[in-house]
Amino acid sequence: MSGVVELTADNFEELVLKSPKPFLVDFWAGWCGPCRAVSPIVEEIAEEKAGELAVGKLNIDDEAAIAQRYHVMSIPTLVLFKNGEAAAVSIGAASKDELLRRIEPGL
Repeated sequence: MSGVVELTADNFEELVLKSPKPFLVDFWAGWCGPCRAVSPIVEEIAEEKAGELAVGKLNIDDEAAIAQRYHVMSIPTLVLFKNGEAAAVSIGAASKDELLRRIEPGL
């Protein structure tokens, strides 16, 4: 996970909610096949948009309270946070182009 940080309850507020730039959070779990399929796409997005977007992954099994706070009911769910608020959401596995199309309105 080159440009992708691991998010936990300990760092979520500081890294995501207080981020000076938009922050894309990938809500995932190790047992989720579609999550594993989306993971390389998330890493590509992190590398390509490194200057304008921060990216992190949050394991919902380890951090269920955060997932519940943002109403994550299905995974993978990607939420783009801007100024501490959810600005765009993508639910389910999708191609890179589709994921970008879903989150770009929030950038």
